Amino acid sequence: MNTHPGVIGRKLGMTQVFTSDGSVIPCTVVEASPVVVGKRTKEKDGYDALVLGLAERKEKHTKKPVAGMYKKASVSPKRWLKELRCTPDFAASFELGAAVKLDTVFEEGQLVDVQGTSRGRGFSGVMRRHNFAGQVQTHGTHEYKRHGGSIGTNMTPGRVLKGVGMPGQHGNAKVTVYSQRVVKVSADDSLLFVEGGVPGSKNSLVFVRGAVKRHGGKKKA
Repeated sequence: MNTHPGVIGRKLGMTQVFTSDGSVIPCTVVEASPVVVGKRTKEKDGYDALVLGLAERKEKHTKKPVAGMYKKASVSPKRWLKELRCTPDFAASFELGAAVKLDTVFEEGQLVDVQGTSRGRGFSGVMRRHNFAGQVQTHGTHEYKRHGGSIGTNMTPGRVLKGVGMPGQHGNAKVTVYSQRVVKVSADDSLLFVEGGVPGSKNSLVFVRGAVKRHGGKKKA
């Protein structure tokens, strides 16, 4: 399990950063100013984690049990909540109600994993959903150019096997991109510049934490 430090943020969109040698790096801008709303400890809950809150929420839209948690942490209700598994030392470095600064979690050049909900495409065909090549468009093909073709076998087992690509709901699913490089950290503006694209539409919630598959997940001391 990934226990590297991380934050939750809001995807603002994409931009580009020019380096000193003139090259251009396409980046996704993530606005992250989370607040510690709660804690999980090994003694009480069996694991260590921080509960992070992001963006303001009206009190009249907050249910009483959740409002009590915010009151205990002395913070205003938040729109999004995310539990961050972490090490005991990292959890102990934050108090309830404290804001998480980006420069204390990330640094330029670090590799991170970004998780978000992909844009929903609705009911899509096999060419868009599964990248099928489509049927031939010559020799008399008529109204069958974007179909999936045969889905069954000849005789045995006499049924459609599981996992056959068919039309259906596409997108609106949890997607993670791994080992993206942090190009720039602007702690004063609570902005994080991540190289390349990340899942989700503009203003959607994303989860950024140190990379788990490649070296560079942990922030250097």
